Amino acid sequence: MSIVVTAATGHLGTLVIDELLRRVPAGQVVAVARNAAKAAPIADRGVEVRIADYDDPDALARVFGSGDTVLLISSSEVGNRLAQHQAVIDAAKNTGVARIAYTGILGGPEADLALAADHKATEQAILDSGLTYTFLRNGFYNEVYTEQLATQLEHGVVGSTGDGRLATASRRDFAAAAAVVLSTDGHDKTAYELNGDTDWSLAEYAAELSRQTGKEVAYNNVPGEVLLGILTGAGLPQPLAELLVDIDKGVERNLLTGRGSDLTRLIGRPTTPIADSIATALAN
Repeated sequence: MSIVVTAATGHLGTLVIDELLRRVPAGQVVAVARNAAKAAPIADRGVEVRIADYDDPDALARVFGSGDTVLLISSSEVGNRLAQHQAVIDAAKNTGVARIAYTGILGGPEADLALAADHKATEQAILDSGLTYTFLRNGFYNEVYTEQLATQLEHGVVGSTGDGRLATASRRDFAAAAAVVLSTDGHDKTAYELNGDTDWSLAEYAAELSRQTGKEVAYNNVPGEVLLGILTGAGLPQPLAELLVDIDKGVERNLLTGRGSDLTRLIGRPTTPIADSIATALAN
């Protein structure tokens, strides 16, 4: 019986593997990846790598085993991911895994965002499967914003969030929570609402970026249609740009603020403040 992590070479998956190896022997962990070469650093740490793609049900059927605990990391392929998730769920059920954990979105069924539709449908598919589950309803990562520092420093912070607030945490915080859930008991049929300890607005984010860089960085709050034009003008596909605008409108409605302390409780420490992630990004 193994702990099997899908999408193991992605940003989150790599950190989940790292956090698991702090808690369990490498021989208990299996990494599922599409590309063996990309997964080589994981294999070098003693983790078994199995090759499969979310779009290949036959391959997925070979990567799980009876009694395994599986982490289904949500696909990034908006528009295709519900079918991809269903393929993983079907393979997990058919091979008799003991439990499946899924990285969804903060709020679960109550998340009123276009982005949440596939997550809500996936949770329902897992419930319908009869598998023992744990839902990891992740809030936004600090890195969603700090990975845009170069653009922000050049053009300012632009959005349509108004005074809305986000309770974010670092990607590693969420990875640590997943590792705890995968490697310990007591999480069956549980949904965790995972968010940072403190919330902030984009205006406050811009102010913190100004403080740390010594450069005046403004937050430019613009109407949604203006933001849509900016995003498509920068080359983003229309559907993706519309999704991002919808997210900002959700932030404006405070849909991504805190829902409790599940994340801090799971990881046993405070979550990473956005200021710390800004400092880390600037140092790199």
